[in-house]
Amino acid sequence: MLFTFWIYTYAIILVIGSLFNLKQAKRFIQQPSTDETLRKIFETPMRVSQKVIQKTGTNVHVTGRENIPDGPVLYVANHQGLFDILAILGHLGRPVGFIAKKEIKKLPIISTWMELLQCVFIDRSDRRQSMNAINQGIENLKNGHSIVIFPEGTRSRGTKLNEFKPGSLRLATKAKVPIVPVTINGTYKMLEEENGRVKGTTIYMTIHKPILPEQFISLKSAELAAKLQGIVQSALPLNDVLSNEDASNEDIVIHTH
Repeated sequence: MLFTFWIYTYAIILVIGSLFNLKQAKRFIQQPSTDETLRKIFETPMRVSQKVIQKTGTNVHVTGRENIPDGPVLYVANHQGLFDILAILGHLGRPVGFIAKKEIKKLPIISTWMELLQCVFIDRSDRRQSMNAINQGIENLKNGHSIVIFPEGTRSRGTKLNEFKPGSLRLATKAKVPIVPVTINGTYKMLEEENGRVKGTTIYMTIHKPILPEQFISLKSAELAAKLQGIVQSALPLNDVLSNEDASNEDIVIHTH
């Protein structure tokens, strides 16, 4: 637990140390939105994320960055653990925001950085607020800000995928932006596998080829969700793919909670 305490302390020190850059980033956000201003704002969250992951002794291997198209995109990723967010911020290589739980707004400094990154805070218990958040995300995409979503809705804490929920995919279908599937593997080993104890491991991030609006516009939401889940699953270990029986049981668990 001493190592875990040290990692959290180190992360807090880095966040507090970002205050000067935060003031600069607030000035950047008042300028016209260009790739350069987005990069300047994103640089500090990216570096902080990289340093925290590095301090845990974790290596990150990324393949497929060349698949990311220019302009705003919706990244659709699986969600193994808490460190998914730092892995994406630190190693995706492009400025991104997130659809995040409203509770994160209570975190000082971090919440301000997230606002500058055009993150959208959502209250899943309030349907009207959830719809407003999705609409805000659509506007952010139209205005040139890429967004990451985790359509499983919660951490899987392992390599088996939970069912992808189609609702959040409206972000791409309404904004008419490409969807880039992303597979993350290994982050659950950093925290969730050890019941909250941080440890180093190896993370593999696979950035798949984009699905363009003309390729998904004719698909129903459920069809698109299933297609994306299949792509994300394709880069996970084959021996962890659900058997038909397991998948059926998993559906029961998902639908009864």
